Amino acid sequence: MAKDKQNVDYGLEKIFAGAQDFLPLLGTDYVEFYVGNAKQAAHFYKTAFGFQSFAYRGLETGSKDSVSYVLTQDKIKLILTSPLTSKSPINDHIVKHGDGVKVVALWVEDARSAYEETTKRGAKSYMEPTVEKDEFGEVVRSGIYTYGETVHIFVERKNYTGTFLPGFKAWESDYNPEPVGLKYIDHMVGNVGWNEMNVWVKWYEDVMGFENFLSFDDKQITTEYSALMSKVMSNGNGRIKFPINEPAKGKKKSQIEEYLDFYEGPGVQHIAVATNDIIATVTDLRKRGIEFLSTPPVEYYTNVPKRLLEHNHELREDIDALMALGIMIDADEEGYLLQIFTKPIEDRPTLFFEIIQRMGARGFGAGNFKALFEAIEREQEKRGTL
Repeated sequence: MAKDKQNVDYGLEKIFAGAQDFLPLLGTDYVEFYVGNAKQAAHFYKTAFGFQSFAYRGLETGSKDSVSYVLTQDKIKLILTSPLTSKSPINDHIVKHGDGVKVVALWVEDARSAYEETTKRGAKSYMEPTVEKDEFGEVVRSGIYTYGETVHIFVERKNYTGTFLPGFKAWESDYNPEPVGLKYIDHMVGNVGWNEMNVWVKWYEDVMGFENFLSFDDKQITTEYSALMSKVMSNGNGRIKFPINEPAKGKKKSQIEEYLDFYEGPGVQHIAVATNDIIATVTDLRKRGIEFLSTPPVEYYTNVPKRLLEHNHELREDIDALMALGIMIDADEEGYLLQIFTKPIEDRPTLFFEIIQRMGARGFGAGNFKALFEAIEREQEKRGTL
């Protein structure tokens, strides 16, 4: 009886906490990249990752200084934005960072309240609440800076029935390759500088009401040559998860240091996108030219059944198929997950993607860290940046 009461009390606490949440987030609205050539980048994401044409803003819609292509796949929306003149401030971002994520937009019920609550808690303003209208209604957006030059924009679209946002039109295209099975953004990882991880952990706690629900130190994320530290931040309903990485001392340069050197500051390191069939998704992505990090050794896969049994789980997928594709497996008390990481998708060794399939697990592949970072180090060695 006491245990039942404890569970009920815990449930009530969660409901009460949700009711008191000063920044309720409904999900990820979109991710906006600043890129050198949006038209060509859009073609790449359609061809290689199976995204579909969705919306467009440019000269034809009255935008004189920038052009944006919006791509979609299930619940994922990407905006690819390029400057149209040398005077656009977008140029400064691209010159410094290369192609990269500028905006992580969050879907909210009330963009004005989100702005007021976060700025009064110390957030630096990027965009005051702005009402954008067209014949389909109105959208309210506001924004704040997070690490580096990265921005969170709060999007309130409950009074809007248009395609995407005012100023955009539907993008019709005869070229829409088949999707590869990507469903939604599982999490997005940020890299910050030396001794800055805890600063940004506290920022997400104080400014956005997030909680640190997982932490990894340099003893857990280490190889012979390098190390890093990471803490995972999550909002109240768990829909938004932002792991934050910082470098740690090692014999050689870590992947986080390499990123910071080439991105020239903190920024989004990778975007993890979920699939319900990782074998089919990765098979398709490989056929379309996406390159992944090297496959773990055979011994890694030999040990997988034992690792899963330690958590009382049994692998449902064919292990030979996973091994052939280089997909990694990890488990926790609640289930297991399957994951694989692309090589950087641009010439600067910065942004990459993770493909993930969760079979109950809530973690981030801690059991794969060593194999993953050794694979990254092999790539760093080829680049001469280890």
